[in-house]
Amino acid sequence: MDTRQLSYFIEVAKQKSFTQAAQMLNLSQPTISKMVRNLEKELNVELIDRSAKQIELTVAGEIVFEEGQKILGAIDDLSSLLDDMVDLKKGKLKIGIPPLIGVLFFPKIIKGFRDLYPDISIQLVEQNATKLKDAVNEGLLDLGVAVLPVEDDFNIVPFVDEEMMLFVHYSNPLSTRDKVSLEELKNETFVHFQDESTLYKQVIQECMHAGFRPHVAYQSTYWDFITEMVGQNLGISILPKSVAKKVDHDNIKVIPIENPSISWKLGIIYKKDRYISYAANEMVRYITSSNV
Repeated sequence: MDTRQLSYFIEVAKQKSFTQAAQMLNLSQPTISKMVRNLEKELNVELIDRSAKQIELTVAGEIVFEEGQKILGAIDDLSSLLDDMVDLKKGKLKIGIPPLIGVLFFPKIIKGFRDLYPDISIQLVEQNATKLKDAVNEGLLDLGVAVLPVEDDFNIVPFVDEEMMLFVHYSNPLSTRDKVSLEELKNETFVHFQDESTLYKQVIQECMHAGFRPHVAYQSTYWDFITEMVGQNLGISILPKSVAKKVDHDNIKVIPIENPSISWKLGIIYKKDRYISYAANEMVRYITSSNV
């Protein structure tokens, strides 16, 4: 079996479209269709029900899709293992990070790691939480960084545990306070991340537990835009303590939250029951031993 045929079929199954699969693989649609047809002939089964309006897998197709991902993952593991045996100081590493986490921690981490292992190439991929976890699960990423807790599908190595803080403009009466309870924020206007953000969901959940649903007037995918809006007195925000190092303290007061306090926990995740390369192991060890 040609593993290219298998990888092309898996991409078609994921995208539910020959056209989109061709775009993802940077190939022509006829090439993808031909390779999938060849795979069906070799296996002597139909993998795709072409009579449906949208691409649907047959029973055989579902089996090949599930087992094929394992086969390709095993091949990747074998390649990584052999690379490690040839030269333990070389390799490549693909890490998924949400944008905020990347800005706060990874420039320093990458610089320190590169100084120790200059021959290990690193690719950082910025993705939201759902896509990141899917990519780690599918073996497209060696490691991911996620807000904890996460599902049991992963090995988890915690490395950050810090408070969430209130960010307010100095003209807000709350700015005179040394501490603020979450309940006191029920009448405030919030500025925060988009709905799909893990951080946004956590803030909404904590506010609901405190007895109110926050009024979110403005949302953005960019942390610096959020803090700039707070700096223009367009609302308040609840963000990790590390963000305080990045804001303009002439306009913004950062205040601890109590009753309850809110913790922000991060962990490195990687897929269970899968070989983890020397490069990935060293990155995990470096992150957890560094003062990030």
